[in-house]
Amino acid sequence: MKQPTYQEEIGRVVTRMRKEKGMTQSELASALKTSQSAIHRIESGQQNISFEMVKRLSDYFGEPILSVNTSVSQGVVVEGGHELSGEITINTSKNAAVGLLCAALLNKGKTTLHRLARIEEVYRIIEVLQSIGVDCRWTNRHRDLEIIPPAELKMDQLDVEAARKTRSIIMFMGPLLHRYKEFTLPYAGGCSLGVRTVEPHLRALRNFGLEVDATTNSGFYQATVSKTSQENKRIVLIERGDTVTENILMAAALFPGETKIIGASPNYMVQDVCFYLEALGVKIDGIGTTNLTVHGLKEINTDVEYSPSEDPIEAMSFIAAGLATHSEIKVCRAPIEFLEIELEVLKSMNAEIEVGAEYLSNNGRTRLADLVIKKSDLVAPADKIHPMPFPGLNIDNLPFFSVIAASARGRTLIHDWVFENRAIYVTELSKLNARVELLDAHRVYVEGPANWRPAELVSPPALRPAVVVLIAMLAAPGVSVLRNTYSINRGYQDFANRLRHLGAQISNLTGI
Repeated sequence: MKQPTYQEEIGRVVTRMRKEKGMTQSELASALKTSQSAIHRIESGQQNISFEMVKRLSDYFGEPILSVNTSVSQGVVVEGGHELSGEITINTSKNAAVGLLCAALLNKGKTTLHRLARIEEVYRIIEVLQSIGVDCRWTNRHRDLEIIPPAELKMDQLDVEAARKTRSIIMFMGPLLHRYKEFTLPYAGGCSLGVRTVEPHLRALRNFGLEVDATTNSGFYQATVSKTSQENKRIVLIERGDTVTENILMAAALFPGETKIIGASPNYMVQDVCFYLEALGVKIDGIGTTNLTVHGLKEINTDVEYSPSEDPIEAMSFIAAGLATHSEIKVCRAPIEFLEIELEVLKSMNAEIEVGAEYLSNNGRTRLADLVIKKSDLVAPADKIHPMPFPGLNIDNLPFFSVIAASARGRTLIHDWVFENRAIYVTELSKLNARVELLDAHRVYVEGPANWRPAELVSPPALRPAVVVLIAMLAAPGVSVLRNTYSINRGYQDFANRLRHLGAQISNLTGI
């Protein structure tokens, strides 16, 4: 008999306790100030439940639903040193999903998003949407999401706790500025990667009359919207950021004129938002370039279906797992356009990767290919590895090169000039016996090949560094423990189980 997952075990306990109290799912959701769909996911074992929710449930029912150490939430046990094999199919993009959920606020009609990523970050945005009256329904065995907005949003009922757990809440500003003269949003949350200013967002959105007070100690962005010129707009972005570009696209979509965006990000999640807006009837010139022209509409009210493209960062995660464990695996449906630089860098490190024939994603636009990762005798690259805005090496893919470099002969300089803290997380690999030299908060030397050893660690509080540590544990012979893996669940759907599909020896940590 298949052993139940920890999510299923929690679900059974919550269901029993709720029924003993004679409550409906809706009543429990109201008591916990969350959505009925969230309670349904918990009880059906489909929710990667956070420790905070475990505590709230335990406090409400008056007894613990789990015996846990309060400093730790979820965790895995990894028996490393085994080769992986087989093939894995890449899921749709996490970053595209959150952008599309925010963009759905522009549409008065029904939006159906196919094969949407079922991850913590997506669930948090859905909880926020539901709290303000948006009807979100999973269909087709929880593969697709229907989004139906109300005639009037209930902004005073916004789920602040869910909103604070995601940085994507900042992308509500673009859609909301067309609906309200005043609104408030909680400060954005997300990974612990250092200071990330929202000034580029605020500066660009002023073109549409938005003014935001983010200087108070209230913990909220206080937004006011004034009338603005109806003349065509030309907006120059001072930062080629992904979410900044998406926010301006959303604002421009409901501006009945022409908006030129100079210095836009052409990255994958931005392209997905562009393709979705086009499906809504918004004409956009220059998709895939740094100069976009948006021909906005006065109103958007149409039933639309859209399929997000596959996730290049997830693809890179499995590429790194294959190379670090000296394995041969096949990665299917990889968005090749957003991996070409990474593959070329890996080629310079002697990585053997076969690229299959190209075909299109279900959105009909994004180029895909199947990759075969071969056992490779890796060497350090001749030059440093550093990110650049697309079409350069993706900043979110940079951390994976640390564990790859630790598996290569020679010394590799990795330069993360974007985030203040993320290079520091590379030093976590030293606890697994990698040779890491931190030069400063942005630069680190990694010397390989590592003589990996198992260890017991608490997961870094950032998504990609946490996955990198897990991949290193797959390479380290022996038994390792990784605690508090919520940060991984924020951006990956059932990641441990999918690694098990490739032969990884991973089990859920119990008795913590």
